[in-house]
Amino acid sequence: MRNWWRKRRARKALISQQVKKDKEATKAKKIIWQTLPDDEKRAAKESIKQLKKSEKQTYKVELKKLDKKERREHKKEHKIYRKIKNRPRRLIGWSLVGLFILFIGVKFGPTVTSMYAVMSGSKLHINTETSAGERARNHGNKISEEVANEGIVLLKNEDKSLPLEDKKINVFGVSAFNFRYGGGGSGGSDTSNAVNLFDGLKNAGIEYNSKLYDFYQELPEVAKAEAGKNESGLLQVAKSMLAPSDDDELAISYLKDKVVKESKDFSENALIVLTSSGVESSDMSKEELELTANKKALIKKICENFENVTIVVNAGNALELGYLEEFPQIKSVLWVGTPGPFGTKSLGNVLAGNLNPSGRLTDTYVYDNDSAPATENFGNYQYDNLDQAFVNYQENIYIGYRFYETYYEGNEAGYKKAVLYPYGHGLSYSTFDWKVTKKDFSKDKMTVSVEVTNVGDVAGKDVVQLYYSAPYSKGGLEKSAIVLGAYGKTKLLKPGEKETLELSYATNDMASYDQIKEEAYVLDAGNYQIKLARNVHDIAEVFDYEIAEQKIIKEDAVTGTVIENKFEKSLGDLDYLSRSDWEGTYPSDKKMNHKAPQFVLDEVAKKTTDSKLTMPIFGADNGIQLADLKGLEHDDPKWEKFLDQFTAEELIDYMANGAYQTNEIKRLGVPSSVLLDGPAGINSFFKPVKAAAFPTEIVLAATWNNELAYEMGEAVGKEAKAYGVHGWYAPAVNLHRTSMGGRNFEYFSEDPLLSGKMGASVISGAQNQGIIVFMKHFAMNDQETNARSGLYVWGNEQSIRELHLRPFEIAVKEGKTLGTMSSFSLINGKWAGGNSELLNDILRDEWGFEGVVSSDAVFGFMHADKAVVAGNDLMLDIMSIPTNTKRLEKAYKADPSGTAIGLRTSAHNTMYALLQTYLFDEK
Repeated sequence: MRNWWRKRRARKALISQQVKKDKEATKAKKIIWQTLPDDEKRAAKESIKQLKKSEKQTYKVELKKLDKKERREHKKEHKIYRKIKNRPRRLIGWSLVGLFILFIGVKFGPTVTSMYAVMSGSKLHINTETSAGERARNHGNKISEEVANEGIVLLKNEDKSLPLEDKKINVFGVSAFNFRYGGGGSGGSDTSNAVNLFDGLKNAGIEYNSKLYDFYQELPEVAKAEAGKNESGLLQVAKSMLAPSDDDELAISYLKDKVVKESKDFSENALIVLTSSGVESSDMSKEELELTANKKALIKKICENFENVTIVVNAGNALELGYLEEFPQIKSVLWVGTPGPFGTKSLGNVLAGNLNPSGRLTDTYVYDNDSAPATENFGNYQYDNLDQAFVNYQENIYIGYRFYETYYEGNEAGYKKAVLYPYGHGLSYSTFDWKVTKKDFSKDKMTVSVEVTNVGDVAGKDVVQLYYSAPYSKGGLEKSAIVLGAYGKTKLLKPGEKETLELSYATNDMASYDQIKEEAYVLDAGNYQIKLARNVHDIAEVFDYEIAEQKIIKEDAVTGTVIENKFEKSLGDLDYLSRSDWEGTYPSDKKMNHKAPQFVLDEVAKKTTDSKLTMPIFGADNGIQLADLKGLEHDDPKWEKFLDQFTAEELIDYMANGAYQTNEIKRLGVPSSVLLDGPAGINSFFKPVKAAAFPTEIVLAATWNNELAYEMGEAVGKEAKAYGVHGWYAPAVNLHRTSMGGRNFEYFSEDPLLSGKMGASVISGAQNQGIIVFMKHFAMNDQETNARSGLYVWGNEQSIRELHLRPFEIAVKEGKTLGTMSSFSLINGKWAGGNSELLNDILRDEWGFEGVVSSDAVFGFMHADKAVVAGNDLMLDIMSIPTNTKRLEKAYKADPSGTAIGLRTSAHNTMYALLQTYLFDEK
């Protein structure tokens, strides 16, 4: 790490010298210009302008000729150059910001007070110190440990090296002292009661080398390592999002041969922890997911001296672990993800044999993360004619295993060179036999019943996975060679004990979306292979199912709404990856068009106009209180009479002030509510909250246990109810589009079915306790880079529906979620929160969602006047409340009827959701 900082400082020094030279040259030119006549001066300036433009174009062309790694380096240097060059301008800019804040403080005193109330947490009236709160928290901690127990994945176990036979171990590396319990940002949690790795080992009955431990404790890098902490509260959240984390090991020179020899005398067992930290607001680079030179040196030295080495992967992103294959001394590899405060207890118990690992991977682990086509279009791409960024989903439906299993179909040698651990992989200390007791395939449902018997020596749980392969013809609809259809997990089976699992899914789930001809889902005629599997690449048994005639599915199975294309503009002028021509359609960032399409520019400039609809009633006196509507359907006529009683001012204020709470409107019996983050347990962006902390979503998904996910949601719901929290901004059901997503730890999987099922289970459990659950981030919020400045996302309708919307659809239809959080992304050329096709046509009309939609944290491109007419009901706004209030007021003047209807609809949706909470339980 020190070497890295030295190199960085040296690079900055060289660039600073270049900036200084360039500024001196510019200054010299300006002196010469002063002596020129006006016409020559203008000509000189125009010449310089054209030269700069030409240089910029040349730079882009030359950049495209470089390989990906070289392009990254050039972009980094270019960024540093611009930062150094613009320092004086930034200083002036920040000075102006300071003056602006002072001006705001003087002119908008009451508004600043309101902003302070939200940011200080004074509006969040919660109490975590009651006896009910303590009971709920203790229950949450118990469930947290159960999730960690089932989420650990045994990736490798040569010669049955685990569990440890002599219960003694040497722990090497500083990462063991800086264990990652969770991620950063709104997905953080209260890990202040976290159990460190060494206490976890000790509690499990494993003796660690205390002399080696003392040696590490004397190192300054270990002495400053933090134990678990409460990740909520403004300062801690900001620190986790902004401060860089150091996941590297020290240069190997610190580890002297004498220390290694003495450790070898203690035990032949050695353990190394590999960490990586994800965080909201920034993505990972490929380099951060590779093993650094220091990590490799540590692994090499330990393997040269010990015969039984265990690697623990403590990361929320898929690391490149191919280097481990070079050392036969590495007998075992365990993936723990970011396992919450008690994950180290679970790890210790797995190493000791007190716990049999039963987790399965939720991502494909490959030798080279850049081998995934989506990595070609991931990161920072800016428009030339618009001050915003874009990203192209040209990989089509081929994300994660859908790419590797399809691309390498029939090429096993190539597959083994690309994939280290397949999707769904995971081992056990026991052995399980499977026997198919029933298979029932019909036009409505596909069902396979499997009797699972533990034929091993220790108790354990097993996971059964059911996939399908649909018929494909070259040039037809794009289809993955294999797709997850269903899965199940047994209870804890003692040796000799058996259990029958029934796995099923709707036959129509095997359909593909036809965006060109039918604008519908199409179940092609032909042979479908139904595959019982231990992971996506380890098939236990195959069954055939023949469909005689093609079936066009034009209506939604739940609502009956006609299905049609909604995202045609999102297609863009792009070529999408096709299995009919891998090489000819493979994405490349060298082919990108950096010019925003005209319809996007038109949308940006679009003004509110009068829709001339029928003006609704305001200010009526109908004597109806919100509680009077308890138990009524969302579309009951009495709602209209109730909504007639509000004033426009009340509804504008209600929508604009939707950050972490909703307003009280006392005269109509509308109570205030508290809405808090996050997916790993209740926390607040602004105020530390004492609460149970859970493993992150990727670990929960690795349990492959829907019942346990329900119990986790239920535990959070119980805490929320005990604390006085009414809404929960979770779970996050976006996909792991690449391994580099900064919030992959906070999302479940690369697969939409597993993500959706897990999300639906969490939602059902939490809402069973009478709270609103806001599934997020709807939709296509798969990278952090440029997300908060307005990121245009381009993709075709098939991939949008089959992959990126699918988890949300399952969460709505199976989880019955009452809340949704719209994303930062701009889809179809429009911000998700101002996108009626997304929020009304798909979410509400097609899927049948009845509830409240909140924006994500508001940034400058997220306008309330767009949201109010598009189905986004609350603005999660802190810094720009007066601006968005004025936007709503201005929109009300420009389009009184359209805006009024939007305001009423937003209040209706929010208050309907509130009515379903414990706020309105009978006392």
